[in-house]
Amino acid sequence: MRILITGITGMVGSHLAEYVLAHHPDVEVHGMVRWRSPRANLVKTAGRVTLHEGELRDLHSLVRILETVRPERIFHLAAQSYVSASFTAPADTLHTNVIGTTNLLDAVRLTGIDPRIHICSSSEVYGQVRPDEVPIRESNEFRPASPYAVSKCGEDMIALQYFLSYGIKTVRTRMFTHTGPRRGDVFAESAFAKQIAEVESGRRPNPIKVGNLNSVRTFADVSDAVRAYWLLLEKCPPGEVYNIGGERTMTVGEMLDVLIGMAGCRIRYEVDPALVRPSDVTLQIPDTSKFRAATGWEPQVPLETTLRDLLDYHRGRIREDRALAA
Repeated sequence: MRILITGITGMVGSHLAEYVLAHHPDVEVHGMVRWRSPRANLVKTAGRVTLHEGELRDLHSLVRILETVRPERIFHLAAQSYVSASFTAPADTLHTNVIGTTNLLDAVRLTGIDPRIHICSSSEVYGQVRPDEVPIRESNEFRPASPYAVSKCGEDMIALQYFLSYGIKTVRTRMFTHTGPRRGDVFAESAFAKQIAEVESGRRPNPIKVGNLNSVRTFADVSDAVRAYWLLLEKCPPGEVYNIGGERTMTVGEMLDVLIGMAGCRIRYEVDPALVRPSDVTLQIPDTSKFRAATGWEPQVPLETTLRDLLDYHRGRIREDRALAA
């Protein structure tokens, strides 16, 4: 079997490649990269994954890649995924996520291949839900609260439309917060962990900077997320959509307290107004019963393990930087 992972250089894409190589060694793994994409996350898969340069906003490049690889499964993870950045570059976010996904699905149609396709939507499509709508089900209405969320609504719906119109085998996920090593520094838990590691090492002084600590999130480990994505295309029928998420729900502030408890020194923090979004989603608790019933999936990694792995990841990056500077 041949698979193609878009966004393979990101946190989830690189972990997915490692998972497939470890657990399904008979699978041929291909990844799509942009020419300027950092490759640091692919060190563990070097020489075992075939990379193809392409761009979601360039239909020709996608057709070329699909004609070359002819994958039987596609995991579409590439996106402009930073909510805050979507407020400063809304058109770019929409173009990358909506038009880019449309181009990918059109390339599948034009090449005549028939893969099963995972389209990675987001829990952000639900926006600010009411307390009586928790836990959030797949049938909940969309109330996108950011340009990123709007783009994911479009990506979600174009995937459904290509299934209904052309029979292209898309399966959509709305993944809730997931994290772990390689998580981008712009996301709250990774930004906290990075700053804590910097204070520990003397790179920066206290206090660390934080945004809204009152938002409620349900956390999952990235390794549980990629295992779920593999099961999705193994067991779930095309045209369907599934919430996926962890079991630990807490405020962002409570999550920060867990990280601070792991620090090797005293950590203080203060709210930076620049880190508070113009509009925010403050209540995200998923109902994942549909996906669990379809696949038997259960999250396995405790949150404390996830956060310690994330903190150790940033500590390791600091050690590497010092070694290079020595």
